[in-house]
Amino acid sequence: MKLTLGFSPCPNDTFIFDALIHHKIDTEGLEFEVYYDDVETLNQKALKGQLDITKLSFHAFAYVANQYALLDAGSALGFGVGPLLISKNHFEGPADPQLQTANSNLKIGIPGKYTTANFLLGVAYPHLQNKQELVFSEIESALLNEEIDLGLIIHENRFTYQDKGLLKIVDLGDYWEKLTGCAIPLGGIVINRNLSREVQLKVNRLVRQSVEFAFAHPKSGIDFIRQHAQAMEESVMYKHIELYVNKYSINLGHEGRKAVDTLFKLAQERNIIPTIQENLYI
Repeated sequence: MKLTLGFSPCPNDTFIFDALIHHKIDTEGLEFEVYYDDVETLNQKALKGQLDITKLSFHAFAYVANQYALLDAGSALGFGVGPLLISKNHFEGPADPQLQTANSNLKIGIPGKYTTANFLLGVAYPHLQNKQELVFSEIESALLNEEIDLGLIIHENRFTYQDKGLLKIVDLGDYWEKLTGCAIPLGGIVINRNLSREVQLKVNRLVRQSVEFAFAHPKSGIDFIRQHAQAMEESVMYKHIELYVNKYSINLGHEGRKAVDTLFKLAQERNIIPTIQENLYI
C-alpha cells in the first residue's frame, strides 16, 4: 500500500522521517510517496485534503480536524522553541506602546496565515493586523531591506538573526509558557480519517519507530538531512534538531495532549479558530 506523505525539508522533519522513508525500519508493507514543502504549503495542501499523511501547523489543524486525526508520534512541541518577533529597529521590549496601538501601521512579515507562529502573534498582539505572508526564510532579508517593520521568525532563523544585526522584541514561546505553563505545540503529523483504523495505528507506530531509530543512530541520516538543509552548518542542523525533536516527538503523552488541548481551548475562546466537534487524536 502506497501513501502520500508531506513534511518540510527542515532538519527536524528529515531527522524524524529518514528511517521511515529509507526503510531503515520495517515499514510493514507500506510505501511512501514523499512531498517536501515549507510548512505553509503543507498547511494549504492539508486544507485541500491532498495528502494521506502530513506535517502541519497546529493552527492549521483546527481547520481540517474533520478530515485529519493527529498522530501521537512526530509532533514538534517544547519549551524555549517558540517563534520570535524581531526587528531591524529598536523597540522598548514586549510592552512597547507601538505594539499595543489599536491603529498600528507596523507591517509584520509572517511565515503563513495558518502557522502556529501567527496564532501566537494574534494572542499576544491582537492589534498588529498589517501582515504580509512570506516564506519563512525570506523574513530576515525583508527586514534588512526595510520592506517590513517586524518579522515573525521560526525554524533555523532563531539561530541566525543576531548575526545579521537584527533585534529580538519578544519570544512568543516564552509568552505562551508563562500564560499556560504548557509546552508550545508548533506542528504535528496528521493522517486522513478516511484511512482504516488499522492503517492509522500502523502509521503512528512506524513514525514512532522512525523517531526512536533516529535517536538511537543520530548520525545515520546526516547525508539526507544535509541534502535538504539549504547549506546549513552541521552544528546549526543539530541545534535545530535538539530544539524541535524530543520526548513529545516519540509520544505526545498526557503532557503533550494537554498542551494541544490548551492551545485549541484558548484559540476557540478567542474566536481565532472554529469550534471543533471531533476527537483530535487517532
